[in-house]
Amino acid sequence: MNWNVYLSGEIHTDWRQQIIDGARANDLPITFTSAVTDHDASDAAGDVLGAETSNFWRDHKSSKVNGIRTKTLMDKCDVAVVRFGDKYKQWNAAFDAGYCAAIGKPYITLHAEDIIHPLKEVDASAMAWATTTGQVVEILKYVISAR
Repeated sequence: MNWNVYLSGEIHTDWRQQIIDGARANDLPITFTSAVTDHDASDAAGDVLGAETSNFWRDHKSSKVNGIRTKTLMDKCDVAVVRFGDKYKQWNAAFDAGYCAAIGKPYITLHAEDIIHPLKEVDASAMAWATTTGQVVEILKYVISAR
């Protein structure tokens, strides 16, 4: 079986690539998907529908267009990894975790210990909480190959 793993969350570090590299190093049969990680491209996703004078409506249209991608990919994934970084608050990641919980999609949270308290409900619905990308790779290795 080829697994489909959706990588959600902060876009300012290389955590996605670390997980992808770890999975490849362990020969795990995984296809990785993700939201658009180019901040400017994501913000402009709705611009094709016409210019807006209000940032609210520009963001609204772009979130809807981006939502087509994220909802489709999360619906199709076997498991999601939701990363919360320390530089910015990732409201989109919290939303993705809530969506996964609502549809019964297993997810792993990835974040530092210093934000356990604000993420207590998110972590309570997660199947696992990891603090490193290496731990995520080990979890994936176990659930995919039982090794």
